[in-house]
Amino acid sequence: MTKFAESTVSTDRPDFGELLRVFTRIGFLSFGGPAGQIALMHRELVDERQWVSEDQYLHALNFCHLLPGPEAQQLATWIGWKLHGLRGGLAAGLLFVIPGALVMLGLSMLYAFAANLDWFAALFLGIKAAVLAIVVQALLRIAGRALNTAFKKALAVVAFAALFFLNLPFPLVVLGAGAIGMLVAASKPEWLGIKPGGATPVSGPRPWGQTLRTIIVWAAIWAAPMAVILVTLGRGHVLWEIGSFFSQLAVVTFGGAYAVLAYMAQQAVQGYGWLSPGEMADGLGLAETTPGPLIMVTQFVGYLAAFRAPEPFSPLVAGLLGAALTTWVTFAPCFLWIFTFAPWIERMENAKRLKGGLAALTAAVVGVIANLTVWFLIHVLFARVGEVETGPLRLYSPDWTSFDWRAGLLAALSAALVFRFKWNVIKVLGIAAIGGLMLGRFA
Repeated sequence: MTKFAESTVSTDRPDFGELLRVFTRIGFLSFGGPAGQIALMHRELVDERQWVSEDQYLHALNFCHLLPGPEAQQLATWIGWKLHGLRGGLAAGLLFVIPGALVMLGLSMLYAFAANLDWFAALFLGIKAAVLAIVVQALLRIAGRALNTAFKKALAVVAFAALFFLNLPFPLVVLGAGAIGMLVAASKPEWLGIKPGGATPVSGPRPWGQTLRTIIVWAAIWAAPMAVILVTLGRGHVLWEIGSFFSQLAVVTFGGAYAVLAYMAQQAVQGYGWLSPGEMADGLGLAETTPGPLIMVTQFVGYLAAFRAPEPFSPLVAGLLGAALTTWVTFAPCFLWIFTFAPWIERMENAKRLKGGLAALTAAVVGVIANLTVWFLIHVLFARVGEVETGPLRLYSPDWTSFDWRAGLLAALSAALVFRFKWNVIKVLGIAAIGGLMLGRFA
């Protein structure tokens, strides 16, 4: 197999079989959206196994935040690439997606045939509550390690406020933090914890040819199913509409799923008429309670859109094709971005100004995770959450009568198990899931 990306790996890297086992585990446990997934990988790969260092993890996470698409899946792909090159990146990235994709596909099929999903909601009520405790633990751990100067702490607070209260565009916040870091690095590098020297030389020529080949190959992989649809079904078929729309969405999803869900929902409901507003909300709810990236809700939309306009296929076959196509055009670009830019990440670490920009991004990422954590907490504990705009401020306004005492109780239990008794993720998720099933009847 031709390598379209090379990596420098440590001598104590895990063997490929162990990488497959660990990322399979992560794929099935990656609940909680990007905050929960980033937290889980940090715990599994940095804290427990030390496959990558804290600095490498945060540096790569910073970079993934600058790319369109789900940052947690791209981070998993980069870690796999770092450890085992192209096959490691493919394995880690696919295993991060496949479990959630299979679960979402099954739920989409059940939903389309009007099956009763009450048991599912009860089960994942507990899992969502457990994720709250796990995410908070990871946020505190990452903040304690990353915010090692007063200036970084200030940047984290500003990033959180800009996203949570001012609702500023995500790219503006992260790029602004990077620009500030580049300016500060030139005159006050100590504010960012940058020590003089310490750059790790990277040998060999710059991989321009390799980068170009990667772009060509992965662009072709991305476009392949669309070419087949164009030749066999034409531009007027719903599968062409699905593929075109979600391909465009894959290019503009800066900031992960949260930054683009509102636009996607509006277009799917009002623009294409694929779903009703209530069905779109149901899909978002399913995506929030399944493993894998939250952007997996696109598969739900693709399945229903094709299921309801199946000709010349049966509804089931059309739905399966719509789900598969949506998943393909959503995640193939993620591999393109990572395999294209991964060989350059370590080279970028040696540029002083760029190091400053990425150090500032490290601090901003803490604010980003805090924003996602608070957003997740509010939407788990309250069934109805409104928004109030006061001048430039955007404030969440939960309906206190919609407080879910079951989620609150299970979240408190999970927090005790995580912080007081130091239970591992699987045990906490298992206990919380059982609790959700027990309390589900009190809805």
